[in-house]
Amino acid sequence: MSLLYQLFVDPFVQMADAPDLLVQTLWEGFVGGVLYSLIALGFVLIFKASGVFNFAQGIMMVFAALTLVGLHEKGVPAWLALIATIGVMYVLALGVERIVLRPLVNQPDIILFMATFGLTYFLIGLGELLFGGSPKTMITEQLYLPSGALDFKILGGTVSLQKIDIAAAIIALVMVAGLGLFFQKTRIGRALRAVADDHQAALSVGISLNQIWVIVWFAAGIVALATGILWGARSDVSFALQIVALKALPVLILGGLTSIPGAIVGGLIIGVGEKLGEFYWGPIFGGGIESWLAYVIALAFLLFRPQGLFGEAIIERI
Repeated sequence: MSLLYQLFVDPFVQMADAPDLLVQTLWEGFVGGVLYSLIALGFVLIFKASGVFNFAQGIMMVFAALTLVGLHEKGVPAWLALIATIGVMYVLALGVERIVLRPLVNQPDIILFMATFGLTYFLIGLGELLFGGSPKTMITEQLYLPSGALDFKILGGTVSLQKIDIAAAIIALVMVAGLGLFFQKTRIGRALRAVADDHQAALSVGISLNQIWVIVWFAAGIVALATGILWGARSDVSFALQIVALKALPVLILGGLTSIPGAIVGGLIIGVGEKLGEFYWGPIFGGGIESWLAYVIALAFLLFRPQGLFGEAIIERI
Protein backbone atom coordinates (compact mmCIF):
# COMPACT_ATOMS: atom_id res chain seq x y z
CA MET A 1 0.00 0.00 0.00
CA SER A 2 1.53 3.30 -1.10
CA LEU A 3 2.13 6.17 1.30
CA LEU A 4 -0.11 8.46 -0.76
CA TYR A 5 -2.98 5.98 -0.44
CA GLN A 6 -2.43 5.75 3.33
CA LEU A 7 -2.40 9.52 3.68
CA PHE A 8 -5.19 10.63 1.36
CA VAL A 9 -7.51 7.67 0.75
CA ASP A 10 -7.43 5.11 3.55
CA PRO A 11 -8.46 7.50 6.40
CA PHE A 12 -11.57 8.60 4.49
CA VAL A 13 -12.42 4.98 3.69
CA GLN A 14 -12.26 4.25 7.44
CA MET A 15 -14.56 7.20 8.14
CA ALA A 16 -17.11 5.91 5.63
CA ASP A 17 -16.91 2.33 6.90
CA ALA A 18 -17.36 3.25 10.59
CA PRO A 19 -19.33 6.52 10.84
CA ASP A 20 -20.09 5.91 14.52
CA LEU A 21 -16.37 5.99 15.32
CA LEU A 22 -16.11 9.23 13.33
CA VAL A 23 -18.91 10.77 15.42
CA GLN A 24 -17.20 9.60 18.63
CA THR A 25 -13.89 11.13 17.51
CA LEU A 26 -15.55 14.40 16.49
CA TRP A 27 -17.30 14.63 19.88
CA GLU A 28 -14.07 14.08 21.82
CA GLY A 29 -12.34 16.66 19.65
CA PHE A 30 -15.20 19.11 20.18
CA VAL A 31 -14.98 18.80 23.99
CA GLY A 32 -11.21 19.21 23.95
CA GLY A 33 -11.52 22.16 21.58
CA VAL A 34 -14.04 23.97 23.77
CA LEU A 35 -11.73 23.59 26.78
CA TYR A 36 -8.76 24.81 24.72
CA SER A 37 -10.89 27.83 23.79
CA LEU A 38 -11.54 28.51 27.46
CA ILE A 39 -7.81 28.45 28.23
CA ALA A 40 -7.07 30.70 25.25
CA LEU A 41 -9.77 33.11 26.42
CA GLY A 42 -7.73 33.85 29.55
CA PHE A 43 -4.77 34.85 27.37
CA VAL A 44 -6.98 37.01 25.14
CA LEU A 45 -8.62 38.86 28.05
CA ILE A 46 -5.31 39.92 29.57
CA PHE A 47 -3.63 40.77 26.27
CA LYS A 48 -6.57 42.92 25.10
CA ALA A 49 -6.64 45.00 28.29
CA SER A 50 -2.98 45.28 29.26
CA GLY A 51 -0.97 44.28 26.20
CA VAL A 52 0.74 41.56 28.25
CA PHE A 53 1.10 38.03 26.93
CA ASN A 54 0.51 36.18 30.19
CA PHE A 55 2.72 33.10 30.13
CA ALA A 56 1.47 32.36 33.67
CA GLN A 57 -2.10 31.59 32.54
CA GLY A 58 -1.38 27.86 32.55
CA ILE A 59 0.00 27.78 36.09
CA MET A 60 -2.88 30.01 37.22
CA MET A 61 -5.20 27.22 36.07
CA VAL A 62 -3.20 24.63 38.03
CA PHE A 63 -2.83 26.85 41.11
CA ALA A 64 -6.57 27.57 41.22
CA ALA A 65 -7.47 23.88 40.97
CA LEU A 66 -4.85 22.94 43.58
CA THR A 67 -6.17 25.63 45.94
CA LEU A 68 -9.71 24.28 45.63
CA VAL A 69 -8.71 20.65 46.20
CA GLY A 70 -6.15 21.54 48.87
CA LEU A 71 -8.65 23.54 50.93
CA HIS A 72 -11.14 20.71 50.72
CA GLU A 73 -8.48 18.23 51.90
CA LYS A 74 -7.94 20.46 54.94
CA GLY A 75 -11.59 20.05 55.90
CA VAL A 76 -13.19 23.05 54.17
CA PRO A 77 -16.59 22.18 52.59
CA ALA A 78 -16.50 22.06 48.80
CA TRP A 79 -18.64 25.13 48.05
CA LEU A 80 -16.92 27.18 50.74
CA ALA A 81 -13.58 26.07 49.28
CA LEU A 82 -14.81 27.22 45.86
CA ILE A 83 -15.75 30.66 47.21
CA ALA A 84 -12.42 30.91 49.04
CA THR A 85 -10.56 29.99 45.84
CA ILE A 86 -12.37 32.76 43.97
CA GLY A 87 -11.18 35.11 46.73
CA VAL A 88 -7.63 33.82 46.31
CA MET A 89 -7.77 34.56 42.56
CA TYR A 90 -8.91 38.11 43.35
CA VAL A 91 -6.01 38.59 45.76
CA LEU A 92 -3.69 37.23 43.06
CA ALA A 93 -5.10 39.70 40.51
CA LEU A 94 -4.67 42.58 42.97
CA GLY A 95 -1.12 41.50 43.76
CA VAL A 96 -0.16 41.21 40.08
CA GLU A 97 -1.48 44.72 39.38
CA ARG A 98 0.25 46.28 42.42
CA ILE A 99 3.55 44.35 42.40
CA VAL A 100 4.11 43.45 38.74
CA LEU A 101 2.15 45.68 36.35
CA ARG A 102 2.13 49.06 38.08
CA PRO A 103 5.95 49.32 38.48
CA LEU A 104 6.47 48.18 34.88
CA VAL A 105 4.10 50.59 33.14
CA ASN A 106 5.55 51.82 29.81
CA GLN A 107 8.31 49.22 29.89
CA PRO A 108 9.03 47.21 26.70
CA ASP A 109 6.69 44.28 26.04
CA ILE A 110 9.49 41.75 26.48
CA ILE A 111 10.03 42.91 30.08
CA LEU A 112 6.35 42.44 30.91
CA PHE A 113 6.43 39.05 29.20
CA MET A 114 9.45 37.98 31.27
CA ALA A 115 7.68 39.20 34.41
CA THR A 116 4.94 36.64 33.75
CA PHE A 117 7.69 33.99 33.56
CA GLY A 118 8.72 35.00 37.06
CA LEU A 119 5.07 34.86 38.16
CA THR A 120 4.84 31.33 36.73
CA TYR A 121 7.70 29.97 38.81
CA PHE A 122 6.55 31.87 41.89
CA LEU A 123 3.15 30.17 41.67
CA ILE A 124 4.77 26.77 41.07
CA GLY A 125 6.88 27.17 44.19
CA LEU A 126 3.98 28.50 46.25
CA GLY A 127 1.70 25.71 45.08
CA GLU A 128 4.24 23.01 45.95
CA LEU A 129 4.89 24.63 49.33
CA LEU A 130 1.22 24.83 50.27
CA PHE A 131 -0.24 21.72 48.62
CA GLY A 132 2.67 19.45 47.71
CA GLY A 133 3.69 18.23 44.28
CA SER A 134 1.72 14.96 44.10
CA PRO A 135 -1.32 14.64 41.79
CA LYS A 136 -4.71 15.17 43.42
CA THR A 137 -8.22 14.05 42.54
CA MET A 138 -10.75 16.73 41.66
CA ILE A 139 -13.74 16.84 44.02
CA THR A 140 -16.30 16.19 41.29
CA GLU A 141 -19.00 14.65 43.47
CA GLN A 142 -18.83 17.45 46.06
CA LEU A 143 -19.22 20.00 43.25
CA TYR A 144 -22.13 17.98 41.80
CA LEU A 145 -20.31 17.30 38.55
CA PRO A 146 -21.80 14.19 36.87
CA SER A 147 -20.07 10.86 36.32
CA GLY A 148 -20.79 7.89 34.10
CA ALA A 149 -21.65 7.82 30.40
CA LEU A 150 -24.60 8.09 28.04
CA ASP A 151 -24.73 5.64 25.14
CA PHE A 152 -26.50 6.45 21.88
CA LYS A 153 -27.22 4.27 18.87
CA ILE A 154 -26.03 6.27 15.87
CA LEU A 155 -25.39 5.20 12.27
CA GLY A 156 -25.43 1.51 13.06
CA GLY A 157 -23.08 1.76 16.03
CA THR A 158 -22.87 3.03 19.59
CA VAL A 159 -21.47 6.42 20.59
CA SER A 160 -20.56 6.85 24.26
CA LEU A 161 -20.58 10.37 25.71
CA GLN A 162 -19.06 10.87 29.14
CA LYS A 163 -21.38 12.96 31.31
CA ILE A 164 -18.44 15.03 32.62
CA ASP A 165 -17.54 15.87 29.00
CA ILE A 166 -21.11 17.02 28.33
CA ALA A 167 -21.05 19.16 31.47
CA ALA A 168 -17.62 20.55 30.59
CA ALA A 169 -18.74 21.52 27.09
CA ILE A 170 -21.90 23.22 28.40
CA ILE A 171 -20.08 25.11 31.18
CA ALA A 172 -17.30 26.22 28.85
CA LEU A 173 -19.74 27.43 26.18
CA VAL A 174 -21.80 29.32 28.76
CA MET A 175 -18.67 31.01 30.15
CA VAL A 176 -17.41 31.98 26.71
CA ALA A 177 -20.83 33.38 25.73
CA GLY A 178 -21.16 35.16 29.08
CA LEU A 179 -17.78 36.83 28.75
CA GLY A 180 -18.59 37.84 25.19
CA LEU A 181 -21.81 39.50 26.34
CA PHE A 182 -19.98 41.07 29.28
CA PHE A 183 -17.52 42.71 26.88
CA GLN A 184 -20.24 43.94 24.54
CA LYS A 185 -23.10 44.99 26.82
CA THR A 186 -21.78 46.20 30.19
CA ARG A 187 -20.16 49.48 31.19
CA ILE A 188 -17.07 47.69 32.48
CA GLY A 189 -16.90 45.68 29.28
CA ARG A 190 -16.97 48.87 27.20
CA ALA A 191 -14.22 50.30 29.39
CA LEU A 192 -12.15 47.16 28.82
CA ARG A 193 -12.56 47.52 25.07
CA ALA A 194 -11.62 51.19 25.28
CA VAL A 195 -8.43 50.32 27.15
CA ALA A 196 -7.68 47.63 24.57
CA ASP A 197 -8.06 50.13 21.72
CA ASP A 198 -6.01 52.98 23.20
CA HIS A 199 -4.62 53.34 26.74
CA GLN A 200 -4.08 57.09 26.49
CA ALA A 201 -7.57 57.77 25.12
CA ALA A 202 -9.08 55.64 27.88
CA LEU A 203 -7.15 57.60 30.51
CA SER A 204 -8.31 60.90 29.00
CA VAL A 205 -11.98 60.01 29.58
CA GLY A 206 -11.42 58.98 33.19
CA ILE A 207 -11.00 55.20 32.89
CA SER A 208 -8.64 53.85 35.56
CA LEU A 209 -6.11 51.46 34.05
CA ASN A 210 -5.28 50.06 37.47
CA GLN A 211 -8.89 49.06 38.15
CA ILE A 212 -9.29 47.63 34.67
CA TRP A 213 -6.14 45.52 35.04
CA VAL A 214 -7.36 44.11 38.37
CA ILE A 215 -10.75 43.28 36.85
CA VAL A 216 -9.31 41.61 33.76
CA TRP A 217 -6.74 39.57 35.70
CA PHE A 218 -9.48 38.52 38.10
CA ALA A 219 -11.69 37.51 35.15
CA ALA A 220 -8.77 35.53 33.73
CA GLY A 221 -8.36 33.93 37.16
CA ILE A 222 -12.01 32.85 37.18
CA VAL A 223 -11.55 31.39 33.70
CA ALA A 224 -8.43 29.60 34.95
CA LEU A 225 -10.36 28.19 37.93
CA ALA A 226 -13.21 26.90 35.75
CA THR A 227 -10.74 25.38 33.30
CA GLY A 228 -8.75 23.78 36.12
CA ILE A 229 -11.91 22.22 37.58
CA LEU A 230 -13.04 20.83 34.22
CA TRP A 231 -9.64 19.51 33.15
CA GLY A 232 -9.02 18.18 36.66
CA ALA A 233 -12.33 16.32 36.54
CA ARG A 234 -11.22 14.60 33.32
CA SER A 235 -7.79 13.71 34.76
CA ASP A 236 -5.78 14.39 37.90
CA VAL A 237 -4.96 17.85 39.24
CA SER A 238 -1.21 18.21 38.94
CA PHE A 239 1.44 20.56 37.61
CA ALA A 240 1.44 18.49 34.40
CA LEU A 241 -1.76 20.34 33.45
CA GLN A 242 0.49 23.25 32.45
CA ILE A 243 1.29 21.26 29.30
CA VAL A 244 -2.40 21.31 28.39
CA ALA A 245 -2.37 25.09 28.68
CA LEU A 246 0.40 25.27 26.09
CA LYS A 247 -2.13 24.02 23.53
CA ALA A 248 -3.68 27.47 23.86
CA LEU A 249 -0.70 28.89 21.96
CA PRO A 250 -1.63 27.24 18.64
CA VAL A 251 -5.24 28.26 19.33
CA LEU A 252 -4.17 31.89 19.69
CA ILE A 253 -2.10 31.71 16.51
CA LEU A 254 -5.07 30.37 14.56
CA GLY A 255 -7.70 32.68 16.00
CA GLY A 256 -5.71 35.84 16.62
CA LEU A 257 -4.32 37.11 19.89
CA THR A 258 -7.01 39.76 20.43
CA SER A 259 -10.14 37.97 19.24
CA ILE A 260 -12.67 36.20 21.47
CA PRO A 261 -14.43 34.57 18.47
CA GLY A 262 -10.98 33.60 17.25
CA ALA A 263 -10.26 31.80 20.52
CA ILE A 264 -13.46 29.78 20.06
CA VAL A 265 -12.90 28.87 16.41
CA GLY A 266 -9.18 28.23 16.91
CA GLY A 267 -9.88 25.95 19.86
CA LEU A 268 -12.37 23.89 17.88
CA ILE A 269 -9.99 23.56 14.92
CA ILE A 270 -7.17 22.37 17.17
CA GLY A 271 -9.36 20.09 19.30
CA VAL A 272 -11.11 18.36 16.41
CA GLY A 273 -8.02 18.37 14.20
CA GLU A 274 -5.74 16.65 16.70
CA LYS A 275 -8.33 13.94 17.52
CA LEU A 276 -8.97 13.18 13.85
CA GLY A 277 -5.24 13.21 13.18
CA GLU A 278 -4.44 10.86 16.06
CA PHE A 279 -7.19 8.36 15.24
CA TYR A 280 -6.97 8.24 11.45
CA TRP A 281 -3.46 9.40 10.57
CA GLY A 282 -1.64 8.53 13.82
CA PRO A 283 -0.88 4.90 12.89
CA ILE A 284 0.91 6.05 9.75
CA PHE A 285 3.35 8.09 11.86
CA GLY A 286 3.66 5.54 14.66
CA GLY A 287 1.12 7.21 16.98
CA GLY A 288 1.47 10.12 19.35
CA ILE A 289 0.87 12.86 16.78
CA GLU A 290 -1.75 14.42 19.06
CA SER A 291 1.11 15.92 21.08
CA TRP A 292 2.58 17.86 18.14
CA LEU A 293 -0.06 18.17 15.40
CA ALA A 294 -1.48 21.40 16.87
CA TYR A 295 1.90 23.11 16.57
CA VAL A 296 2.29 21.98 12.95
CA ILE A 297 -1.12 23.48 12.14
CA ALA A 298 -0.07 26.69 13.92
CA LEU A 299 3.18 26.80 11.93
CA ALA A 300 1.23 26.58 8.67
CA PHE A 301 -0.90 29.53 9.76
CA LEU A 302 2.19 31.53 10.72
CA LEU A 303 3.57 31.03 7.22
CA PHE A 304 0.43 32.02 5.33
CA ARG A 305 -1.69 34.13 7.73
CA PRO A 306 0.43 35.23 10.70
CA GLN A 307 -2.31 37.46 12.16
CA GLY A 308 -4.67 34.49 12.48
CA LEU A 309 -8.22 34.06 11.20
CA PHE A 310 -9.69 36.94 13.20
CA GLY A 311 -6.60 38.93 14.09
CA GLU A 312 -5.96 42.46 12.93
CA ALA A 313 -4.19 42.75 9.61
CA ILE A 314 -0.47 43.39 9.81
CA ILE A 315 0.26 46.73 8.10
CA GLU A 316 3.82 47.69 7.19
CA ARG A 317 4.40 51.40 6.71
CA ILE A 318 7.17 52.42 4.37
